[in-house]
Parts: sequence; structure tokens; C-alpha cells
Amino acid sequence: MQALPFLSAPLLVARLVSTPLRCARLLPTRASSLLLRSTVVDLAILAGHLLLYPTGISQERPLPRPAPHPSAESPEGPLEPEAPQPAPGAPTMLPTEGRAHPPVLLLHGFIDNRSVFLLLRRSLHRHGWRHVEALNYSPLTCDLRKAAELLSRHVEEVCTRTGHRRVDLVGHSLGGLIARYYVQRLGGDTRVRTVVTLGTPHSGTRIAPLLSAHPLVRQMRPDSEVIAELSRPAPNCRTQFVAFWSTEDQVMIPATTAKISHPDLLAYSVHVAGVGHLALPVNGTVAAGIREALTAAEAAAGTADTISVA
Repeated sequence: MQALPFLSAPLLVARLVSTPLRCARLLPTRASSLLLRSTVVDLAILAGHLLLYPTGISQERPLPRPAPHPSAESPEGPLEPEAPQPAPGAPTMLPTEGRAHPPVLLLHGFIDNRSVFLLLRRSLHRHGWRHVEALNYSPLTCDLRKAAELLSRHVEEVCTRTGHRRVDLVGHSLGGLIARYYVQRLGGDTRVRTVVTLGTPHSGTRIAPLLSAHPLVRQMRPDSEVIAELSRPAPNCRTQFVAFWSTEDQVMIPATTAKISHPDLLAYSVHVAGVGHLALPVNGTVAAGIREALTAAEAAAGTADTISVA
């Protein structure tokens, strides 16, 4: 099953090459140029990712639980300043809560693995995130709901190990849909502060009818039961959603399906110009937007507001 990306690559290449050629004559010059440029970049990324794919097949080994820091009276002296003591009556601080960003869990897309997040992980680490982990769900998974249950167990384990009560999730394509299902349908909003999605078919995508033989692809179709479940009311959901989408994303059909529109969710859709589907997890502008979303001090009011990133 791990050979699936190599078997499906020709279908994706055909899609990436044929669509721009058909659309170029119908679009204004600037839009056509963006589409062709994003296609070339996506093809280059696909080639590089096929080479990196074997490095991400195995499940990631989690970092160990942080060890207690030596006290000021220790012969070795403190390794870093002591954590501030909680005020009387406040809940006890766990290992790194209050002294580090919440953990970030990364979820890959269909027939992919954690290797797709190599550059994003480096970006987060460089900017101060200590706990960044990627979860591989099994290539044998045929039900998005089962993947969401696996995510639920993994989130609980990460919270226990790192001492944080809540985490942030970043999902590419199908990974974003798994994260959203966990939050909306499995009570994950008690554990998840922010969900960032990259090219996720929130309203379903009509890409590659030939791939619809796979159950997961059928669950990403606009008329699927999963998409219908996610459209149901989600009152009092405490998680903020930030959805990155691009007009040049040729896997999202239509492209606007990667935006979030739900009356009960605190959700924002961020348009990124000239970025293809495969480039979303490795694009520098998107990485900066993700960091900004994860560090936002306050959640703005309203639903499905749209901003643009040049």
C-alpha cells in the first residue's frame, strides 16, 4: 500500500498538466500566468516529494516527556529560569504549559505521509515551537471517522506527555478534514485551540472521478455522508478554524471548496495567490500565515471572513 503515491502520481500529473492548458485560453493574462507558474512549481514539488516519501513511512517517535529542571539549589544550577509559580487557587502548571507554545500536530493528506511537512516543521522550530509532531494514519484506513478517532487518542497522549491542556492542528487536504471531524463530531474542541487547514475540501471536491473507488475519496465528495455531517449544527464549538485556499489549487474543484462556511464556527478563510495544492505545505508565505494564526492573541468575531495574502 505504501506504493500508492507512485501509482497515483501519473493521475495527478495528468491533472496538473491538462487543466492549465485547457484554462489558459479562458483566463486573463495574469491569472493564466499564475496558474501555469503554480503548475510548474507543483510538478517540481511532486518530484521532490516522491524522493522524500520513504523517509516518512514509519510512524514518528514522540519526544520524551520533559524532565524537571534542576532547582536553584542544584549543584549544576538551573538550566533555564524557573517557571512562575501559580497564583493561589490557580490550577497546577504541568511540564511546559505557560512556558511554551501549545503542541502542534500535523496531519497529511490522502496517500501521503509526514514527510510532506519537512519545511513547515523547520519553520515552526526556528520560530520557537518546541513541540511539533506529525501523525501518520494507516494507508489501509478506509474511513475518515476512524482516522479522526486515532487523532483523538493521539491528542490525549500528547497532552499527557507535554503537560498542555490544548493543542493546535495543521492539516493538509484530507488531513484538515480529519481534524475538523474530530473537533466538530468527536468533541475535540475541548482539546484543540486552533485548526489550520491547507487546501482542504470543506464542502467536498469533484477531483479525479477515477479515484472515487477508494472510500476516503468518496468521503471527500460533495454528496458524501461525512460532508453532510460537517454541515450539521455545531453549537458552542470552542475551536477557531483558519482555512488557506488558492484559486490555483487544481485538486479542489471548485477552488472555493477549501474555504470554510459554517454558521456555528469561528472560521476565517485566507486566500493565497499563485500557490498550487502540493505547494501549500511548503510555501513560505503560507508558513508565515500559519505562525500568525497560531499566535493570534484573540479570535476575531464573525464567521467565514475572507482576507487575502499576496
